Parts: sequence; structure tokens; C-alpha cells
Amino acid sequence: MKRFLPERVSCWAVLSGILLALAFPRVNQAWLAWLALVPLLQVMSVRPFRSGFMAGLGFFGLVLYWLNIVMTTYGGLAPILSLAAYLMLVAYLALFFGAATWACCRLQEKLALPPMLTLPVLWVSLEFLRSFLFTGFPWATLGYSQQAYLPLIQSADLFGVYGISFLLVFSNALLSRLWDMGRRKQLRELHWIGPVLGLLLIAGNYGYGVWRLGQPPAENGKKLQVALIQGNIDQSVKWDPAFQKSTVDIYRDLSLAASAETSPDLLIWPESATPFYFQESGPLHDEVVAVSRATGRYLLFGSPAFEIANRRYRYLNSSFILDPNGDIQGRSDKVHLVPFGEYVPLGRLLPFINKLVAGIGDFSPGMVNPLPMNGEQIGVLVCFEGIFPELARDYVRQGSDLLVNITNDAWFGKSSAPFQHLAMIRFRAVENRIWVARAANTGISAFIAPTGRITDQTSIFTSGFLRGEVMTGARLTLYNRIGDLLPVLFLFLGIFWLIKTRRRFI
Repeated sequence: MKRFLPERVSCWAVLSGILLALAFPRVNQAWLAWLALVPLLQVMSVRPFRSGFMAGLGFFGLVLYWLNIVMTTYGGLAPILSLAAYLMLVAYLALFFGAATWACCRLQEKLALPPMLTLPVLWVSLEFLRSFLFTGFPWATLGYSQQAYLPLIQSADLFGVYGISFLLVFSNALLSRLWDMGRRKQLRELHWIGPVLGLLLIAGNYGYGVWRLGQPPAENGKKLQVALIQGNIDQSVKWDPAFQKSTVDIYRDLSLAASAETSPDLLIWPESATPFYFQESGPLHDEVVAVSRATGRYLLFGSPAFEIANRRYRYLNSSFILDPNGDIQGRSDKVHLVPFGEYVPLGRLLPFINKLVAGIGDFSPGMVNPLPMNGEQIGVLVCFEGIFPELARDYVRQGSDLLVNITNDAWFGKSSAPFQHLAMIRFRAVENRIWVARAANTGISAFIAPTGRITDQTSIFTSGFLRGEVMTGARLTLYNRIGDLLPVLFLFLGIFWLIKTRRRFI
């Protein structure tokens, strides 16, 4: 039996990864996240790093399967190169799972610290590290699995998504410990202080959520009628110059229909809705201006832009806002770019990488800059930026009264990615207690209340508009004050523990 033990360890670990993946959209069995890691916890002491790594492969391999659609269909990569890139990213992300289980087992062996204490701290630390290491990729952070359970996610206004991750990992560690003690018929010997405190935390989190949801909405702002325009422009023709005019015509017609039917204060088009440089004068520029004049509404839309400095061009993924007279009121540029999608890391040092991603634009990052609208400030998160909590927080701290997420999720096809993307945006509303309006080229466009509740949304790959009423203004939250202080403290605590093991046993 011992001969086959490593294979059994891998099987149980991969099972944990699969169960955890099923907690995320589109399957959305969120309850699984509370117990999915138990098989991993049962076997990790046998192969501390390998078990976590295998669980990570199972988890990220399933959650990120759609990357192959992006790279082959729209990135132009050969299937073999796409598969290689996908497997490399999955393996890299799985390292964080492996590091968590390895460190947890080491602390148990050297310092006799129980996993119920250490694993939640280490897990959150490594999730936070993943959010910024090598530009960061915080997709599928564990806490996002609970996005549909509104009472459970209200505490995101205290500690962000990482607080939810902490509770989930603690729950798994507690269940694993109870399973161990029950199997050995040692439940009477269990020290109940830790479990009781943990259960009080989980119950307190739920109670806080119920209380928060029962609070009346803030009335410190003003009501805005907003129309989200979903053009459903096919990605294969989006950047074809021959389709530029027809693209503008689609958005014009939908905007006129939305204005006639709903009388919105603000029209919002998605990311890169104008597939040309709007800042340059010309017939297409004039057609966009004519929309705001014809409707008599403010118009916010995505467009590429450029700046010239020292005879060099800087290309930007931007958003513009026009007033009802068609005058530009402001421009906001995307801050956090997509690696290999909007720029190539180390492109000059590794020129062969450019060949693997031929046709991908090389953009430059901008600065956090809210857009003005009739006395209000709008923070615009472009596509990928919506998964970074600190960016939304920065916009609110700079006075944004409304968050807008403009995106083009056509890249993802009819996969689970658009649903995963939307799930993460819900947390930005809760963390900052602010309304979020989301306009997506092919869906999902949505209105998200400060509680994270989606008040209305579109289907994917449909054309039309969505009307909604939002309230401007944001409530000051603890998370808005302290940001990601909790995972930072956990990171230092984890490092301290590991240093202590070396000093004690060298």
C-alpha cells in the first residue's frame, strides 16, 4: 500500500482542486468552498509541497480553461503554443497552493502550530502576494466564490475579499481537524477554544452581513438615470477599419433608442467602443460627438488614445466623457495593463516573445484620474482593472461618486470567464459601498448596488441597452481606510513564523 501512497495523495489533492473550482461561476456551487480543501488537508503532511501543487493544478486548470479560447481564437497562437502557455500559467499559480501547504506542514512540525491557525494566515498571505507579484493576477481568489451569498460578503467593507478567504480556509481546517478527531474517537480530547472562536467569527460575519443588508441606503448623493449600451461587436471585426463606421452606427442607434425610451442622464459605451483614435478630428469623431448632441446626454465611452513626448508615441487604453454639447469633459487612462494582452513584459530583452503575440498592442499605463460629470466624479475601471481592489479604492479615495467598469469580454467567448469577471466586480461595490455600472461589449452589462446585489443585467452575446437608476456617493468604510492591511499583516506573520523555524533548528 505504501508503494502507491504518492499517487493516492495526488488524487485526493486534485479532488480538492476540482471541488474548489466547482464553487466558482458558472457552476456556482459556492458551499463547496467551505469544505473542498478537507481532502487536501488530510494528505498534505505526506507530501507537503506536492499535495498543494497538485490541488492548485486541478483548481486553476479548471477555472482558467478559457485561456485557450483567448490565445488561439483571438491571440493567433498555434494550439500547441497556447496549450504550453496555459500550462505554464497554471503551474505558476499552483505554486502558491504548494507554498501554503508546505509552510503549514513545516510550522506544524517545527513549532507545533496547528493548521487551523496557520493555514488561513498563509493562504491569505499568498493570495495577496499573487495579486501583485509579476504584475499580479488575483483571478479566482477564494473569497470570490461566495459572491452570490450577500450576507457572507458584506464584511468585504471591513477587510476586503481576503477576509472571506480567511474564513473559508479556517472552516476547511476546522472540518479536517474534527474529521481527524472523530475518526480516532478523540473528540473529547479536542481543545475547543480554537474551534469555538472560529465558529464565533463565522457566525459574526454572517450576523454582520444580515445587519448591513438591513441598513437603509445612503442618501448623501443624487439619483442618476444611466443607460448601458451593449453593442455586441464581434471580436473578429472589431478592429477592422472597414467596420469602424458600422460599429459607431450600432452604438448611435442603440443610444438614440435608449434616450427616447428612458431619458438617461448618462450613456455608457464599453471599452474601446470607438475602434479608432477619437481624439483625432474626422468623420468618425464627429459622429460620436453627434450622439451626445442628438441625445442631449452625457456620453462616456472607451477609446484608444495617444500622447507624444520627446517625439515618441505613448498609446493608451482610455475612456472619454462628453457633455450634452459634445465637448470633452475629461479623459481617463487605464492604469493596470494586461500582460501579453496590452503590453509585452521584457519585450525589448526578449524579442522572440513579440512573435508569439503578434498583433497585440503595446500600451502604456496611465494615472488614476476620475472623470467629471455635472459636479460628480466617475472612477472608470477598464476591463482587467476591476479585479484589483486597490484601484477601485484609489478612485473612491480621490472622490469618485460612482464606479464604472467598461470592458470587452468578447475575448472569452461563451465560457465561464465573463461570469467570473462579473463576480469579482461585485466586491468592488461592497468594499467601497458605492454603485457600480458595468458596460460590456458582448455582456455581461450590469448595475451593482453597494451591497453587491445585481439589480439588473444583460445576457452574453446580445445587443441592446440596459437602463438603471444609481445613487452617487460612497460611504466611508474600514476597508477604504486601511486597504489590504489584513493580508499584509498576515504576510509578515507568516514570514516571522518561518524565520523562527530556521533560527530554532539550525
